[in-house]
Amino acid sequence: MPAEHGGPARLLVPHLYLWKSAKWVRGLQLLLDDEPGFWEGLGYHNDGDPWREQRYDGD
Repeated sequence: MPAEHGGPARLLVPHLYLWKSAKWVRGLQLLLDDEPGFWEGLGYHNDGDPWREQRYDGD
């Protein structure tokens, strides 16, 4: 897989919209409580379940 698409490996989170998956992983941070990530800060849903159509916050 080319680097512009997340190569050599790309993390895909099953059962979630693909914007919830990471294209480039630079590190991991373990937290005790959930905090909004990059996309959630831009108004996307925290869970992002496509079967429940949870794309934007408030869906």
